[in-house]
Amino acid sequence: MTIITYRSPVFRFALSLVFLASLRIFAQEQPQSPYLQKLEKMDAVIDKAVADHRMPGAVVYVCLGDKKLYEKAYGNRAVQPEKVAMTTDTIFDLASLSKSFGCAPSIMILADRKKLDVNDPVVKYLPAFGNHGKEKITIADLLLHHSGLMADNPESDYKNGGAAGLAAVYQSSLHYPPETHFEYSDLNYIMLGEIVKAVSGEPLDKFARENIYQPLGMDDTTYNPPESWKPRIAPTQKRNGHWMVGEVHDPRSYALGGVAGHAGLFSTAEDLAKFCRMILHHGELDEHRIMSTEQVQIWTEPHYFAYAPGSSRQAGRTYGFDVDTGYSGPRGSRFPKGKSFGHTGFTGTSMWMDPESGCFVILLTNAVHPDGSGNVIHLRGEVSSIAGEAVLGPAPK
Repeated sequence: MTIITYRSPVFRFALSLVFLASLRIFAQEQPQSPYLQKLEKMDAVIDKAVADHRMPGAVVYVCLGDKKLYEKAYGNRAVQPEKVAMTTDTIFDLASLSKSFGCAPSIMILADRKKLDVNDPVVKYLPAFGNHGKEKITIADLLLHHSGLMADNPESDYKNGGAAGLAAVYQSSLHYPPETHFEYSDLNYIMLGEIVKAVSGEPLDKFARENIYQPLGMDDTTYNPPESWKPRIAPTQKRNGHWMVGEVHDPRSYALGGVAGHAGLFSTAEDLAKFCRMILHHGELDEHRIMSTEQVQIWTEPHYFAYAPGSSRQAGRTYGFDVDTGYSGPRGSRFPKGKSFGHTGFTGTSMWMDPESGCFVILLTNAVHPDGSGNVIHLRGEVSSIAGEAVLGPAPK
């Protein structure tokens, strides 16, 4: 007769079978997210965009309130000079998301503290701005992109440095009559960044760090990232023979020292999610309040005005976010028009949020890497549509 003891191979083999079976039963009993299977549909469209060389890789982050529904990295962080796999903690050059996550909230915090009023004329804080018909332009006009300023001044204005570039903006003439229609302009936010500095006495990067990123625990968010962050930063293109890694891609922000109202911020999907959750919590996150509930409402309230000269179409913007313009692709087909908002960045970044449902979608790519030929305009809408349908259900017919 064979005696089986706990030391015998037969006993151990039998025990392993029982253990594996219990694991399978446990896994089957665990409730799966009702959204997971629907959200996994975005894998195919993102993988195809990588295969089609529309970007080297991406990080997607979908959240419902405080619940993370989906987070995944795709493709590569870099393809030149060598391939480096994308990871969910990759740090991206946010480009124009800097307007929404850096400059605009800084202005809103100063307004909340009664340090300025968005209806104040810009010249109250930047006297050199008051010429060539710009005297009555308000802070709100800059925030909403209907100030009358041109989209960008020539890069040649900055050939002698950032101060020379700013002086050219101050002396610029109007491109169209203020408050007549929408025209997206980096100059608006360059001036807003200078207003933050003039009012607070601190440069934009320091003010945002102390009043937004540190309180919210956004430890991977900054302008001009330190050298130690570079192994995690997604490169963009080459400048003067070297790869831009942690060096802002936007040429005007670069000339301004990497700190400007329109571009220069670097961050991760996880950090941007903290910021978005703060908005959903009406200015507070984890008992750290950065602005009042009333100010968040003012910040995110849509304003409507003519989209173009003589056009009956209306443009929708908040004091820092896009609502309904030609830049609203990341809204997709499911998030409600006029009630949801977000922004895009030239490097390939985007965010869109639906406060009513509490859902937001972050898509971060470095589509400009390696040679500037990438394009994720259509992909943004595809990803948001999948996320929107997963959370809100199919669009009404």
